[in-house]
Amino acid sequence: MDFRPVGTNERIATLDILRGFSLLGILLVNMFGFYLPMPHIADLSSWFSEVQDIVLHQLLDIYVQSSFYPLFSMLFGYGLAMQYVKAKERGINFYQFAPKRLLLIFCIGMFHAILIWWGDILAMYAFCGVFLIALIRLPAIWLLLVAIAVNALYHGFNLSLYAMAGLFTTSTDSISVNIDAIQSAVTAYGIGSWTDAFMQRLDDLAIQMSIFMWMSSLFTILPYMLFGAALAKWRLIERAKEKIVLWFVLALIGVAGGLYVKSLPIAGAQTIGNEYLQVYIGGPILAIGYIAVVTLLTQLPFVVKLFSPIATAGRMSLTLYIMQSVICTVLFYKWGFGLYGKVDVQMGIYMAIGIFVIQVLFAELYFSRFKQGPLEALLKKITYGKFASRK
Repeated sequence: MDFRPVGTNERIATLDILRGFSLLGILLVNMFGFYLPMPHIADLSSWFSEVQDIVLHQLLDIYVQSSFYPLFSMLFGYGLAMQYVKAKERGINFYQFAPKRLLLIFCIGMFHAILIWWGDILAMYAFCGVFLIALIRLPAIWLLLVAIAVNALYHGFNLSLYAMAGLFTTSTDSISVNIDAIQSAVTAYGIGSWTDAFMQRLDDLAIQMSIFMWMSSLFTILPYMLFGAALAKWRLIERAKEKIVLWFVLALIGVAGGLYVKSLPIAGAQTIGNEYLQVYIGGPILAIGYIAVVTLLTQLPFVVKLFSPIATAGRMSLTLYIMQSVICTVLFYKWGFGLYGKVDVQMGIYMAIGIFVIQVLFAELYFSRFKQGPLEALLKKITYGKFASRK
C-alpha cells in the first residue's frame, strides 16, 4: 500500500502558520549566537551596556527567548504523531520509515553544526525523536502524563538544588566569565579565515553538543515533543472549533502565566534562580500560550488568508532554518561581510526581520513552481523513495 507525506491539499494551515512564526522567533534569538561568542557568555544580560540594548534584550528575553524552541519541539512531536496515526489508519508499519527520516534529519543537523554554524538544534531533535517514536504507541493521555512527569521531576529536582544552594538570592553578576574563550571566538569569527572559524566551531560544538547537553535534551526537549504528540492524537488543532473553550483557557493561562514567570528576573531580582524559572518554566508555558492564540486566531478565515505567506514559509521550515544559518554566517563572519561583533541589538532585530521577509518572499516564489522545499523533497526521496514533482 502506498504511503506518502501530507499533501498540499491535506495540510493544516494552523500548523504551517505556527512553523512560519517559529522561524522568525528562532532567528531573533539565534542572531545573538551569530554575532556574539554565545557559548562562552554565561549571562547575556550583563554583556550589554547601552540602555537601548539592555531594554531590547529584556523584551526579547520575555517574549521570544526560550519560548520558540519548545514551540518548535511541540510542532515536531505533533507532526510525527500525525504521521503515526496516518500510517496506522492505512495499515502501514510506521517504523519502516520513521527511523530513516530521523537519521536523515540527524545527518543534516550534524552537517549544519560542523560546516555552517555551531548552534544547530536538528541533531538533538532527531536524537529525542528516537525516544518519541519508541513511546508514540501510548495513548494520548499517557504521552501527556509522561511529558508532565519527566518535566516536573527534572525541574523540581533542579529547583530544589537551586533553593538549597541559595541561588534564588544569588545575583547573576557572580557568574564567572572565561575571557580567553570569548577572545578566541571573537578573533576566529571576527577577523579569522574560514579555517579559523571552522576550528573555533569545533570548540564551540564541544560545549553545544557535550554529553551533558545530549542527556539534558531528554528532559528539556523530549517532554515538549511528547506534549505535541498527545495534542496530535487528540487532534486538538484539527478540532479547534469544538474545543474552543479549552484553547481559550490555554491561551489565557499560557500567555498570562508565561509572561509573568518570564518577567521575574527583570521585574524582580536578577538572580540565577529567577533566570532558571524564566528559561525552563516560563518559556514553555508561554509557548503553549502562543500555540493557543494562533489556533484561536486561525479559526477566522480572514486570519488564515492574511497569514498565508507565513504558512507558505512554514511549509519549508527545514530549508529556511538552514538557509538562515548560511545567510547569517556570510553576513557576520570575516570571510563574508565581517559584521561579527559590530551589530547592536536593535540592528540584529532589524536584520532578523529583514531576512525573514526575504525568506517569505522566496518561499512564495519557490512554491509557485514546486510542491516541497529542497530539503523537504530530499527527506521525501530518501524516506518514501520519490521526489516531489513540480506543479
